[in-house]
Parts: sequence; structure tokens; C-alpha cells
Amino acid sequence: MSTADVVSVCANCGKGEEESHKLKACTACKLVKYCNRECQIAHRPQHKKECKKRAAELHDEKLFEQPPPEYGDCPICFLRMPTLKITGYKYMSCCGKVICSGCDYAPLYDNQGNEVEKKCPYCRATNPASYEEAVERMKKRMEAGDANAIFKIGWYYREGADGYPQDYPKALELYHRAAELGHAEAYTAIGNAYYNGGRGIEVDNKKAIHYTELAAMRGDSMARHNLGVMEGCADNMDRALKHLTIAIRAGKLRNHTT
Repeated sequence: MSTADVVSVCANCGKGEEESHKLKACTACKLVKYCNRECQIAHRPQHKKECKKRAAELHDEKLFEQPPPEYGDCPICFLRMPTLKITGYKYMSCCGKVICSGCDYAPLYDNQGNEVEKKCPYCRATNPASYEEAVERMKKRMEAGDANAIFKIGWYYREGADGYPQDYPKALELYHRAAELGHAEAYTAIGNAYYNGGRGIEVDNKKAIHYTELAAMRGDSMARHNLGVMEGCADNMDRALKHLTIAIRAGKLRNHTT
């Protein structure tokens, strides 16, 4: 019998689409359908074991996919962004763009072919005259809802840098804001905070793994490496090797730890 010949019925009461309203699939495993929540609750004791097994399989399928690059292409030269986080690309606090270091260091010319003073290669804003001015620009970008700026201000609170008091809970709050806007590295920072704990934050390994996995699936190679370390410490060597292999493919070569 083909899949098309199988009648879709409620796993609990057996009613089909024609007898009930539209059946809804179990959101965890996608294996069975129910006509309402009452049927789903009633069927839970029989379905629980199979559901958890399939949900774990679906999670791993998504987790171990080769993730997309964290920043994609440079908005100026349209080449793939280098993988090195410190020297490969730079965040511009004037316009909020992340550009590759090649475009950042390249000389700028006016329409007459004359080299001009160094400015932002993307928006052509003049470089900040001081570090304090750069921080002020970062504040404005944060107020505009820029995930990169929110993450960096969170780092200032974490380290107690650039005039910000050291405040781990505040840093974690900003990391969550940046993560909600899609910032992969912010998820990594949240995972690290729960993994290490301290300074007002309790250790929570379940949350640490959850947020580190979210970061890894969004392309953060440091998070992928951290998952490899976590699985290795738990003696899950097959899973550790899978994570570390993906991290290497993404350009994570240095031996960092959580």
C-alpha cells in the first residue's frame, strides 16, 4: 500500500478527516495526528516513548546539518566572508555593516582617482576620532536595534570595559536581546554563561547545551567546537567527532574551549 492510500486518522479515537475537523500532527515527532488536544493527552501514555525517540532523531538531523556561514558575503565585494573572527572581518559602528578586512584595508578614491582619507568603505562616514566616539556610535546602533551593537555592549558589561560596570546579569540580558534578533555568537555567549556560571548566574547544563546548539545551527563555529568538547567530556565520542568535523569545515582550527 502506498503512502497516498493510507487514510489519515486520529491516533487516539480513530476518526478520519471526514469525521472530524482538520487533524493536527504531533508537533514533536510528526508521526501521528489528533483531532483535538484531549485526544492527544489521552494517547500520550502509549505514544510518549516513540514520540521522544523520533523527536530526538529529528533534532539531530537538524543539528548535524552543515550550517550556513555566520555572516554570508561581504556587502562590498560580495565574496564569502573570511572565517577568522578577529582579523577576517570587521563590524562598522557607523552603519552597522560587517565587511571583510580586504575591503576595510583597501584605499578609497574620489571620482577623480585621488586617494582620500580613510572612511567607512560602505557608508563613507569618517572614522571616529577617538575610542570614546566609537563607543558612542555603538550606543546609537544599539538604540536602533542593531544585533551586533547590542551584543558588543553586552560584552562591555560582561568585562566591565569602556566605562561600563561589570554586570553579568545585564550582559546576559543583552545577549538574549541580540540572540532574538538572530545573532549567532550571542547564543554562544549565553551558552557559555550557563555552562560556567558565577557572578549572579547559576550553572545550568541543560540551558548551556540548548543555547550552544542554537548558535551552532546558525553557523557559529565556536559553538560547534564547544558542543564537541561537551560531548567528548560526556564520552559521546561519535557525536563529538561530528561536531568537531563541522567546526573544522567552518574554519574553526584553534583549540578554544568553553
